[in-house]
Amino acid sequence: MAFRSFWRSKSSAIFAGFFRSPAYPRRIFPAHHPVSSRQSPLLRLLCSDDQCQQGASVWVRHYHDGRPRGPLWRGKKMIGKEALFVILGLKRLKDDEENLEKFIRTHVLRLLKMDMVAVLIELERQQEVSLALRLFKIIQKQDWYKPDVYLYKDLIIALASCKKMDDAMQVWEMMRKDDLFPDSQTYAEVIRGFLKYGSPADAMNIYEDMKKSPEAPQELPFRILLKGLLPHPLLRNRVKQDFEEMFPDRHVYDPPEEIFGMR
Repeated sequence: MAFRSFWRSKSSAIFAGFFRSPAYPRRIFPAHHPVSSRQSPLLRLLCSDDQCQQGASVWVRHYHDGRPRGPLWRGKKMIGKEALFVILGLKRLKDDEENLEKFIRTHVLRLLKMDMVAVLIELERQQEVSLALRLFKIIQKQDWYKPDVYLYKDLIIALASCKKMDDAMQVWEMMRKDDLFPDSQTYAEVIRGFLKYGSPADAMNIYEDMKKSPEAPQELPFRILLKGLLPHPLLRNRVKQDFEEMFPDRHVYDPPEEIFGMR
């Protein structure tokens, strides 16, 4: 009797814990059934080629094993709670200059370096470029700030994408005063912005500045200019000549002149 009661208590505890475990495995196909190439790729990954040929059984976890999962978007980990609060506050008060200035003094200036840069990047991503430009000027006044070409690049591209070309050129001049040169992507986006803005003369000024850059020019800015300057054949021929000299193996497509009324 004593042995029977002991066995009942132990067996019930063992089997109860076994079936309650969230990590209880489940065999997803039997041993006598080989994995074919027509089945799910997941099953092919769970066993080796020899196991698939011999029809070996594979056990997987049917339930979540209880371990914490990572975030679906890992970029969110870069933004802290204070930074998120500042982003929401800036967007809420952007039309109220008095309260916005007060919010900047009480909340923005107390942010740490990484949080302040994260706020700037998020404002650029959300195309809140006026707030981003204002925050960038605040960052420039911080003791830890050092001129960085990538901060300039992201802000200039964001401003050019929103057709804020006056502000983009203001940041461009600040970058040049710091003796920094942008990369080909920045040149391409600014040239594209001026062409969309309807100012080919400013686009050509950026093009001339690009030729003076110590970095070797890439093909993309030339392609954007050659496409955007189709209504301006004189400027386009000048860019086309430089393109053929720098990239002799590349070809330029010239559309029929009748498309743009050029005779």
